[in-house]
This record gives sequence, structure tokens and C-alpha cells, in this order.
Amino acid sequence: MLSVAELDISHIRLGERPLIVCDVDDVVLGFIDPFQLFLQSLGHEFLPRSFRLHGNIVSKADGTEIGAQQVSRLIEEFFEAQELWQTPVDRVVETLGRLSQAADILFLTAMPPRFQDHRRRLLDSAGLLFPLLASEQPKGPIVHALHASRSFPIAFIDDMAHNLHSVREHVADCLLIHLMPDSPVHRFAPAAADDITRASDWAHAAELIDAHFRSGTFNRAAPAA
Repeated sequence: MLSVAELDISHIRLGERPLIVCDVDDVVLGFIDPFQLFLQSLGHEFLPRSFRLHGNIVSKADGTEIGAQQVSRLIEEFFEAQELWQTPVDRVVETLGRLSQAADILFLTAMPPRFQDHRRRLLDSAGLLFPLLASEQPKGPIVHALHASRSFPIAFIDDMAHNLHSVREHVADCLLIHLMPDSPVHRFAPAAADDITRASDWAHAAELIDAHFRSGTFNRAAPAA
């Protein structure tokens, strides 16, 4: 696995203004619903028994559980075909378009980097032209590497509690927003820490971001590593 220092961030150009770092799957693009449709097209079914894909996919024919290696292959096949299945979630295109008038926006997606070009095409086709980083590394160190020397406010949005906790550990005074769909599987999702705000939808997330950027309650000194 590459270290953060080895990640190619040369295409990221941040301006002298706030930054919004945003996860993609089930935050910007629907994931769990289209993934279930993808599975059904192959004769499989996802059973929402826990907040995991492995162990919860079965054959529709006889209910046999699909093995871990095959599930991993199915996830990769889905990412390979994501342009045929995934679409933007409600109100994300217009909301990020408005927020981008006052802030830089960066997509940080947790997926194998070899699928970054597929995701780039999909985001572009939806009018979501903001810079993209695809990495399977912890998100906190990546966001720190991008923002550590800046003196502007920052917000981070994700559906996974562990990603929000990772950014909290590495980036001072970052607004952390837990945004995820109301799906049967997400009801099993680990809870984020009490000081992390849950947003009900993109309109709510935008209100939280606007308030944070107006408040001025962020650290103007570079946060420690």
C-alpha cells in the first residue's frame, strides 16, 4: 500500500478559501441500492443482517452464502461497471454547485485507485467536476496532508464513522458531518462519536457547512501532525 507521501495529489489545486472534503459512495453517488440491483442481475441477493457486504450476499436460487473471495470480486466488478449503475443522490449536484461558489470541493473516495478513471467519468457525466482522489488508506492523514498548512475552515462529510473519527484525529477544528442514506443496512452502521453531527440530507449538510464557515470558530494556525 502506498504511503500518504506517495499519493499523487499534484492535480489538487486549493484556493485561498474554505475546503469541503466529501466521500462519494452513499454520500454523493448512491451505492447500496444500485449494488443490490447489480447483485440481482447476477442471480444474487443482499441480506441486510449487519453493516457488511461479506457474509450477507446469497444465491437467489438456493440461499447459499457467497464466499468472501467471490464477494470481493463482485465489488470490483461493480466498480468496473459503476457508470451503468450509480447515480447522484438527491440534491447533491445543485447543493455542491452552490457551495463551490465560496469553497473548494474535493472528493475523497475509498476505493481501489485503479477504478479512479471510471469514477471520474461518472462524476463528470453528472456535472460533478470537482477534483477526485481514490485511496484505500485512512482518510485522516490524507486530509491532513492536503490541509495542514492552510488557515481556512474545513468540513468533512462521510457515511462511515471510522472515516470521520480518522479525520478528527488528524485535522484540528474540522466540521465533521455524518451523512448516510436511510437504508436497512445503514441501520446497522456504527454510530459516530457524540460530537459529530448527523445530517439528515444534503440540504441539512449545507446548512451546517454554511454556519461553520460563517462562525469563524476554526484554527487559523496549522494543526499539528
